[in-house]
Amino acid sequence: MVNRLQGKVAVCTGSGRGIGRCIALALAAEGASVVVNDYGIERDGGKPSSGPALDVANEIRARGGQAEANYESVATMTGGRKIVQATLDAFGRVDILCNVAGLLHDRSFLKMSEAEWDEVIAVHLKGHFACIQPAAEQMKKQRWGRIINFSSSSIFGNFGQANYAAAKMGIIGLTRAVALELGPYGVTTNAILPVARTRMTWSLEMEKAYQRLVAAGQQMPELPPPEAIAPLVVYLCTEKAANINGQALRAAGGEIGLYEFMPMTRLIYKDIDCHGLWTQEELEVAMPQVISQGMTNQWPPKPTQ
Repeated sequence: MVNRLQGKVAVCTGSGRGIGRCIALALAAEGASVVVNDYGIERDGGKPSSGPALDVANEIRARGGQAEANYESVATMTGGRKIVQATLDAFGRVDILCNVAGLLHDRSFLKMSEAEWDEVIAVHLKGHFACIQPAAEQMKKQRWGRIINFSSSSIFGNFGQANYAAAKMGIIGLTRAVALELGPYGVTTNAILPVARTRMTWSLEMEKAYQRLVAAGQQMPELPPPEAIAPLVVYLCTEKAANINGQALRAAGGEIGLYEFMPMTRLIYKDIDCHGLWTQEELEVAMPQVISQGMTNQWPPKPTQ
């Protein structure tokens, strides 16, 4: 390591395990002082504990770095402000915010409860807002900052994850809006869509299903380890990435990609003389010719038994 982040102060939420832990260790290895935040919950939101955050903070100290453990929940504005204030109290500033904290309440949409929806939205989407706002106040004053948000490929559709997908797509919009507002003050805001084998993504049930498929002779790709995400995060936190702002990037092992979200690829329009208003009859002709030409339903109805 060459101390690319020497003198910087970072706070990383959800960094007691998995991707967050690897990011906290990587930031510290590059010279950053790190606040290791983790509420210490299980993947479904139960049994909070101070153990995960404290273990990672101790690991950083044992390697010669500077770290403090923090156990606040990101799901409230009070929690977000306490996390940032703890960072200021410990190290006097905040330069980097990595929003990794999360939980899952997977359930098919028609069976999903209001509580399962609300808790996932609170931790993921509101949790990003709750931490970004107080951190951004400091970054704006400093005229320098790096905010790394975490979205997910579930935004493209995963069965049983309507709550998670909604939150993670919201994070993309939040990232772009914050980037626009804070960019003039030297603060960049980007989102990562990670692919990695972690406690969040790999349950006991999934492991059993995976082993059954392997035993049946199917070739199954291995998910990359969580360590694979950290180098991109470190890069985005350096001066070399000052031109990257408001972007969404895929990190999947040796693969890093840039997403271009929602480009308009087909267009139909009417003459201005017609006031741009379509009739139903006109749409029935024009839509199949351009907008829906060659389009198929990705999830068509199942045949009745």
